[in-house]
Amino acid sequence: MPAIVSVSTEIPPYRMSQQETKELVYNLFSSSYPQIDRLIKVFDHSEITERQFMGPKEWYLEPHTFSEKNSLYVEAAVELGTKAVQNSVEEASKYIDCSLEDIDAFIFVSSSGISTPTIDAKIMNKLSFSPHIKRLPLWGLGCAGGAAGLSRAYDYCAAFPEAKVLVLCIEFCSLTFAKDDRSKSNLVGTSLFGDGVACALVAGDQAVSESPGSFPFISGTQSTHMPDSEDIMGWDLQDDGLHVIFSRDIPHVIENWLKPNVTTFLSKMSVDLEEITAFVAHPGGKKVLQAYEQALNFKESMTDIPRRILKDHGNMSSPTVLYVLKEFLKEKRSEGEKGLVAALGPGFCSEILLLEWREAV
Repeated sequence: MPAIVSVSTEIPPYRMSQQETKELVYNLFSSSYPQIDRLIKVFDHSEITERQFMGPKEWYLEPHTFSEKNSLYVEAAVELGTKAVQNSVEEASKYIDCSLEDIDAFIFVSSSGISTPTIDAKIMNKLSFSPHIKRLPLWGLGCAGGAAGLSRAYDYCAAFPEAKVLVLCIEFCSLTFAKDDRSKSNLVGTSLFGDGVACALVAGDQAVSESPGSFPFISGTQSTHMPDSEDIMGWDLQDDGLHVIFSRDIPHVIENWLKPNVTTFLSKMSVDLEEITAFVAHPGGKKVLQAYEQALNFKESMTDIPRRILKDHGNMSSPTVLYVLKEFLKEKRSEGEKGLVAALGPGFCSEILLLEWREAV
Protein backbone atom coordinates (compact mmCIF):
# COMPACT_ATOMS: atom_id res chain seq x y z
CA MET A 1 0.00 0.00 0.00
CA PRO A 2 1.26 3.52 -0.75
CA ALA A 3 1.97 5.77 2.23
CA ILE A 4 1.51 9.49 2.85
CA VAL A 5 4.97 10.47 4.05
CA SER A 6 4.70 14.25 4.46
CA VAL A 7 2.42 17.26 4.09
CA SER A 8 3.56 20.88 3.97
CA THR A 9 1.48 24.06 3.90
CA GLU A 10 2.16 27.66 2.91
CA ILE A 11 0.19 30.58 4.33
CA PRO A 12 -0.67 33.56 2.06
CA PRO A 13 0.68 36.93 3.24
CA TYR A 14 -2.45 38.87 4.20
CA ARG A 15 -4.60 37.95 7.20
CA MET A 16 -8.10 39.25 7.80
CA SER A 17 -10.35 38.53 10.73
CA GLN A 18 -13.91 37.44 10.03
CA GLN A 19 -15.14 40.69 11.54
CA GLU A 20 -12.96 42.75 9.18
CA THR A 21 -14.17 40.77 6.19
CA LYS A 22 -17.78 41.15 7.32
CA GLU A 23 -17.43 44.93 7.52
CA LEU A 24 -15.80 45.09 4.08
CA VAL A 25 -18.56 43.01 2.46
CA TYR A 26 -21.29 44.93 4.29
CA ASN A 27 -20.00 48.21 2.87
CA LEU A 28 -19.79 46.75 -0.65
CA PHE A 29 -23.17 44.99 -0.67
CA SER A 30 -25.44 47.12 1.54
CA SER A 31 -26.74 49.31 -1.30
CA SER A 32 -27.83 46.21 -3.28
CA TYR A 33 -29.53 44.21 -0.53
CA PRO A 34 -32.45 45.73 1.40
CA GLN A 35 -32.12 42.78 3.80
CA ILE A 36 -28.35 43.03 4.19
CA ASP A 37 -28.58 43.14 8.00
CA ARG A 38 -30.15 39.69 7.96
CA LEU A 39 -27.97 38.20 5.21
CA ILE A 40 -24.69 39.44 6.69
CA LYS A 41 -25.26 37.23 9.75
CA VAL A 42 -23.86 34.35 7.69
CA PHE A 43 -20.44 35.67 8.76
CA ASP A 44 -21.32 35.33 12.44
CA HIS A 45 -22.61 31.77 12.03
CA SER A 46 -19.63 30.47 10.04
CA GLU A 47 -17.40 29.56 13.03
CA ILE A 48 -14.51 31.11 11.09
CA THR A 49 -12.22 33.43 13.05
CA GLU A 50 -9.60 34.33 10.45
CA ARG A 51 -8.67 33.73 6.83
CA GLN A 52 -5.59 34.39 4.76
CA PHE A 53 -5.65 36.09 1.37
CA MET A 54 -3.29 36.89 -1.48
CA GLY A 55 -4.34 40.55 -1.59
CA PRO A 56 -4.59 43.29 1.05
CA LYS A 57 -8.00 44.60 2.08
CA GLU A 58 -7.76 47.51 -0.33
CA TRP A 59 -7.36 45.17 -3.33
CA TYR A 60 -10.90 43.83 -2.90
CA LEU A 61 -12.41 47.31 -2.93
CA GLU A 62 -11.34 47.89 -6.55
CA PRO A 63 -12.60 46.22 -9.74
CA HIS A 64 -10.13 43.89 -11.49
CA THR A 65 -10.18 42.25 -14.88
CA PHE A 66 -9.91 38.50 -15.26
CA SER A 67 -6.43 39.07 -16.72
CA GLU A 68 -5.32 41.00 -13.62
CA LYS A 69 -6.68 38.37 -11.26
CA ASN A 70 -5.19 35.50 -13.18
CA SER A 71 -1.76 37.11 -13.49
CA LEU A 72 -1.60 37.47 -9.71
CA TYR A 73 -2.78 33.86 -9.36
CA VAL A 74 0.02 32.54 -11.58
CA GLU A 75 2.74 34.62 -9.94
CA ALA A 76 1.71 33.69 -6.40
CA ALA A 77 1.10 30.03 -7.26
CA VAL A 78 4.62 29.62 -8.57
CA GLU A 79 6.15 31.40 -5.57
CA LEU A 80 4.23 29.63 -2.79
CA GLY A 81 3.97 26.34 -4.68
CA THR A 82 7.76 26.18 -5.01
CA LYS A 83 8.17 26.63 -1.26
CA ALA A 84 5.54 24.00 -0.48
CA VAL A 85 7.21 21.44 -2.76
CA GLN A 86 10.64 22.08 -1.26
CA ASN A 87 9.33 21.76 2.29
CA SER A 88 7.36 18.59 1.59
CA VAL A 89 10.37 16.87 0.00
CA GLU A 90 12.67 18.05 2.80
CA GLU A 91 10.27 16.68 5.44
CA ALA A 92 9.91 13.37 3.59
CA SER A 93 13.70 13.02 3.36
CA LYS A 94 13.78 12.59 7.16
CA TYR A 95 12.04 9.24 6.72
CA ILE A 96 12.83 7.95 3.23
CA ASP A 97 15.55 8.35 0.64
CA CYS A 98 14.06 11.28 -1.25
CA SER A 99 15.19 14.35 -3.17
CA LEU A 100 13.66 16.49 -5.90
CA GLU A 101 15.47 14.37 -8.51
CA ASP A 102 13.78 11.26 -7.10
CA ILE A 103 10.20 12.46 -7.70
CA ASP A 104 8.54 10.29 -10.34
CA ALA A 105 5.23 12.10 -10.80
CA PHE A 106 3.91 15.58 -10.06
CA ILE A 107 0.14 15.97 -9.59
CA PHE A 108 -0.96 19.61 -9.62
CA VAL A 109 -4.48 20.44 -8.41
CA SER A 110 -6.27 23.78 -8.76
CA SER A 111 -9.55 25.37 -9.85
CA SER A 112 -9.16 29.08 -9.10
CA GLY A 113 -6.84 30.18 -11.92
CA ILE A 114 -5.69 29.17 -15.37
CA SER A 115 -2.22 28.63 -16.81
CA THR A 116 -0.86 26.77 -19.82
CA PRO A 117 1.72 25.42 -19.32
CA THR A 118 0.34 24.56 -15.91
CA ILE A 119 1.88 25.73 -12.65
CA ASP A 120 3.75 22.45 -12.13
CA ALA A 121 5.79 23.09 -15.28
CA LYS A 122 6.65 26.60 -14.12
CA ILE A 123 7.78 25.24 -10.74
CA MET A 124 9.86 22.59 -12.48
CA ASN A 125 11.83 25.39 -14.16
CA LYS A 126 12.79 26.67 -10.71
CA LEU A 127 13.72 23.37 -9.05
CA SER A 128 16.01 20.47 -9.91
CA PHE A 129 13.42 17.84 -10.88
CA SER A 130 14.21 15.05 -13.31
CA PRO A 131 13.29 16.13 -16.86
CA HIS A 132 11.44 12.80 -17.19
CA ILE A 133 8.97 13.40 -14.37
CA LYS A 134 5.34 12.56 -15.17
CA ARG A 135 3.06 15.62 -14.99
CA LEU A 136 -0.62 15.16 -14.09
CA PRO A 137 -2.39 18.52 -13.78
CA LEU A 138 -5.98 18.31 -12.49
CA TRP A 139 -8.34 21.27 -12.94
CA GLY A 140 -11.97 21.83 -11.98
CA LEU A 141 -12.35 19.43 -9.05
CA GLY A 142 -12.76 22.27 -6.55
CA CYS A 143 -13.15 21.19 -2.95
CA ALA A 144 -12.76 17.53 -3.91
CA GLY A 145 -9.39 18.19 -5.54
CA GLY A 146 -7.10 17.50 -2.58
CA ALA A 147 -8.58 14.08 -1.89
CA ALA A 148 -8.71 13.32 -5.63
CA GLY A 149 -5.02 14.20 -5.94
CA LEU A 150 -4.19 11.76 -3.14
CA SER A 151 -6.30 9.10 -4.87
CA ARG A 152 -4.48 9.53 -8.18
CA ALA A 153 -1.15 9.37 -6.33
CA TYR A 154 -2.34 6.11 -4.78
CA ASP A 155 -3.17 4.77 -8.24
CA TYR A 156 0.27 5.70 -9.55
CA CYS A 157 2.14 4.22 -6.59
CA ALA A 158 0.03 1.06 -6.68
CA ALA A 159 1.18 0.58 -10.28
CA PHE A 160 4.78 1.58 -9.52
CA PRO A 161 5.58 0.57 -5.92
CA GLU A 162 8.99 2.26 -5.97
CA ALA A 163 7.51 5.65 -7.00
CA LYS A 164 7.45 8.93 -5.12
CA VAL A 165 4.64 11.32 -6.08
CA LEU A 166 3.95 14.94 -5.19
CA VAL A 167 0.39 16.25 -4.83
CA LEU A 168 0.41 20.06 -4.89
CA CYS A 169 -2.88 21.89 -4.27
CA ILE A 170 -3.11 25.65 -4.79
CA GLU A 171 -6.24 27.76 -4.52
CA PHE A 172 -6.54 31.53 -4.30
CA CYS A 173 -10.30 31.74 -4.02
CA SER A 174 -10.21 35.40 -2.98
CA LEU A 175 -8.68 36.38 -6.32
CA THR A 176 -11.87 35.24 -8.05
CA PHE A 177 -13.90 37.78 -6.04
CA ALA A 178 -16.16 39.75 -8.39
CA LYS A 179 -16.82 43.09 -6.74
CA ASP A 180 -19.95 43.77 -8.80
CA ASP A 181 -21.48 40.30 -8.48
CA ARG A 182 -24.45 40.82 -6.19
CA SER A 183 -25.63 37.21 -6.14
CA LYS A 184 -26.32 35.50 -2.83
CA SER A 185 -23.78 32.82 -3.80
CA ASN A 186 -21.11 35.50 -3.98
CA LEU A 187 -22.10 36.94 -0.61
CA VAL A 188 -22.05 33.50 1.03
CA GLY A 189 -18.72 32.75 -0.68
CA THR A 190 -17.15 35.86 0.82
CA SER A 191 -18.02 34.56 4.28
CA LEU A 192 -16.42 31.18 3.71
CA PHE A 193 -13.57 30.89 1.21
CA GLY A 194 -9.92 31.64 1.79
CA ASP A 195 -6.57 31.06 0.09
CA GLY A 196 -4.11 28.26 0.75
CA VAL A 197 -1.33 26.04 -0.56
CA ALA A 198 -0.48 22.48 0.48
CA CYS A 199 1.77 19.72 -0.83
CA ALA A 200 1.77 16.02 0.08
CA LEU A 201 4.34 13.37 -0.79
CA VAL A 202 2.98 9.86 -1.40
CA ALA A 203 5.39 6.94 -1.76
CA GLY A 204 4.92 3.35 -2.88
CA ASP A 205 5.58 0.24 -0.77
CA GLN A 206 9.12 -0.24 -1.98
CA ALA A 207 10.00 3.44 -1.46
CA VAL A 208 9.11 3.27 2.24
CA SER A 209 10.07 -0.34 2.94
CA GLU A 210 13.20 0.51 4.92
CA SER A 211 11.83 3.56 6.76
CA PRO A 212 11.63 3.42 10.56
CA GLY A 213 8.61 5.73 10.54
CA SER A 214 4.89 5.15 11.08
CA PHE A 215 2.67 6.51 8.32
CA PRO A 216 -0.94 6.52 7.20
CA PHE A 217 -1.01 3.98 4.36
CA ILE A 218 -3.75 4.30 1.74
CA SER A 219 -5.68 1.02 1.60
CA GLY A 220 -8.06 2.00 -1.17
CA THR A 221 -10.08 4.81 -2.73
CA GLN A 222 -13.48 5.46 -4.24
CA SER A 223 -14.64 8.20 -6.64
CA THR A 224 -18.37 8.82 -7.03
CA HIS A 225 -20.26 11.11 -9.39
CA MET A 226 -23.86 12.25 -8.90
CA PRO A 227 -25.67 12.48 -12.25
CA ASP A 228 -27.29 15.75 -13.34
CA SER A 229 -25.94 17.78 -10.42
CA GLU A 230 -23.83 20.42 -12.16
CA ASP A 231 -25.74 23.29 -10.55
CA ILE A 232 -24.76 22.37 -6.97
CA MET A 233 -21.25 23.81 -7.03
CA GLY A 234 -18.82 25.30 -9.53
CA TRP A 235 -17.88 28.39 -11.54
CA ASP A 236 -19.82 30.54 -13.99
CA LEU A 237 -17.21 32.04 -16.33
CA GLN A 238 -18.08 35.66 -17.15
CA ASP A 239 -16.18 38.59 -18.66
CA ASP A 240 -14.65 39.64 -15.34
CA GLY A 241 -13.70 36.11 -14.31
CA LEU A 242 -15.02 33.19 -12.30
CA HIS A 243 -18.33 33.69 -10.48
CA VAL A 244 -19.09 31.17 -7.75
CA ILE A 245 -21.99 28.72 -7.95
CA PHE A 246 -22.83 27.56 -4.45
CA SER A 247 -26.11 25.81 -3.69
CA ARG A 248 -27.73 26.14 -0.29
CA ASP A 249 -28.72 22.46 -0.62
CA ILE A 250 -25.15 21.13 -0.18
CA PRO A 251 -25.61 20.08 3.50
CA HIS A 252 -28.89 18.34 2.60
CA VAL A 253 -27.19 16.53 -0.28
CA ILE A 254 -24.43 15.35 2.04
CA GLU A 255 -26.87 13.98 4.63
CA ASN A 256 -28.73 11.93 2.04
CA TRP A 257 -25.97 10.95 -0.35
CA LEU A 258 -22.71 10.56 1.55
CA LYS A 259 -23.49 7.67 3.91
CA PRO A 260 -24.45 5.20 1.15
CA ASN A 261 -21.18 6.04 -0.60
CA VAL A 262 -19.15 5.55 2.56
CA THR A 263 -20.85 2.32 3.62
CA THR A 264 -20.54 0.85 0.12
CA PHE A 265 -16.85 1.70 0.02
CA LEU A 266 -16.07 0.41 3.50
CA SER A 267 -17.99 -2.79 2.80
CA LYS A 268 -15.75 -3.42 -0.20
CA MET A 269 -12.77 -2.85 2.06
CA SER A 270 -14.19 -5.18 4.76
CA VAL A 271 -14.16 -2.35 7.31
CA ASP A 272 -16.98 -1.23 9.60
CA LEU A 273 -17.72 2.46 10.01
CA GLU A 274 -17.25 2.03 13.78
CA GLU A 275 -13.58 1.16 13.15
CA ILE A 276 -12.83 4.65 11.83
CA THR A 277 -11.04 6.70 14.50
CA ALA A 278 -9.63 9.52 12.32
CA PHE A 279 -11.98 11.53 10.11
CA VAL A 280 -9.85 13.54 7.66
CA ALA A 281 -12.73 15.54 6.24
CA HIS A 282 -12.69 18.56 3.97
CA PRO A 283 -14.42 21.19 6.16
CA GLY A 284 -16.57 22.87 3.53
CA GLY A 285 -18.31 24.91 6.19
CA LYS A 286 -20.04 24.66 9.56
CA LYS A 287 -23.20 23.14 8.07
CA VAL A 288 -21.15 20.73 5.99
CA LEU A 289 -19.37 19.43 9.09
CA GLN A 290 -22.71 19.04 10.86
CA ALA A 291 -24.03 17.15 7.83
CA TYR A 292 -21.01 14.82 7.98
CA GLU A 293 -21.73 14.11 11.64
CA GLN A 294 -25.42 13.53 10.99
CA ALA A 295 -24.89 11.33 7.93
CA LEU A 296 -22.20 9.13 9.48
CA ASN A 297 -23.49 9.23 13.07
CA PHE A 298 -20.16 10.66 14.23
CA LYS A 299 -19.71 12.48 17.52
CA GLU A 300 -18.69 16.13 17.23
CA SER A 301 -15.23 15.18 18.52
CA MET A 302 -14.61 13.35 15.23
CA THR A 303 -14.61 16.69 13.42
CA ASP A 304 -12.45 18.60 15.92
CA ILE A 305 -9.47 18.94 13.60
CA PRO A 306 -11.47 19.83 10.45
CA ARG A 307 -13.40 22.37 12.54
CA ARG A 308 -10.15 23.91 13.80
CA ILE A 309 -8.80 24.25 10.26
CA LEU A 310 -12.06 25.90 9.18
CA LYS A 311 -11.84 28.29 12.14
CA ASP A 312 -8.27 29.35 11.40
CA HIS A 313 -8.27 29.34 7.59
CA GLY A 314 -11.78 29.09 6.19
CA ASN A 315 -12.57 26.84 3.24
CA MET A 316 -9.56 26.98 0.92
CA SER A 317 -11.06 24.52 -1.56
CA SER A 318 -8.66 21.72 -2.64
CA PRO A 319 -5.77 22.32 -0.16
CA THR A 320 -8.05 22.30 2.89
CA VAL A 321 -8.17 18.54 3.35
CA LEU A 322 -4.35 18.46 3.24
CA TYR A 323 -4.24 21.09 6.01
CA VAL A 324 -6.44 18.71 8.02
CA LEU A 325 -4.26 15.73 7.12
CA LYS A 326 -1.14 17.57 8.23
CA GLU A 327 -2.60 17.94 11.73
CA PHE A 328 -3.35 14.21 11.87
CA LEU A 329 0.24 13.45 10.84
CA LYS A 330 1.44 15.36 13.92
CA GLU A 331 -0.45 12.99 16.20
CA LYS A 332 0.84 9.62 17.33
CA ARG A 333 -1.57 6.94 16.14
CA SER A 334 -1.70 3.32 17.24
CA GLU A 335 -0.69 0.51 14.91
CA GLY A 336 -3.66 -0.46 12.75
CA GLU A 337 -5.80 2.61 13.45
CA LYS A 338 -8.03 3.48 10.52
CA GLY A 339 -8.93 6.82 9.05
CA LEU A 340 -11.30 8.08 6.40
CA VAL A 341 -10.47 10.93 4.02
CA ALA A 342 -13.57 12.54 2.52
CA ALA A 343 -14.11 15.53 0.24
CA LEU A 344 -16.92 16.69 -2.01
CA GLY A 345 -16.75 18.95 -5.03
CA PRO A 346 -18.19 20.14 -8.35
CA GLY A 347 -19.67 17.51 -10.55
CA PHE A 348 -21.25 16.84 -7.99
CA CYS A 349 -18.74 14.27 -6.75
CA SER A 350 -17.14 12.69 -3.74
CA GLU A 351 -13.65 11.33 -3.18
CA ILE A 352 -13.03 8.89 -0.33
CA LEU A 353 -9.83 7.19 0.87
CA LEU A 354 -9.26 4.60 3.59
CA LEU A 355 -6.13 5.08 5.69
CA GLU A 356 -4.36 2.68 8.02
CA TRP A 357 -1.57 3.79 10.33
CA ARG A 358 1.27 1.30 10.65
CA GLU A 359 5.02 0.95 10.76
CA ALA A 360 6.70 0.85 7.37
CA VAL A 361 9.01 -2.02 8.31
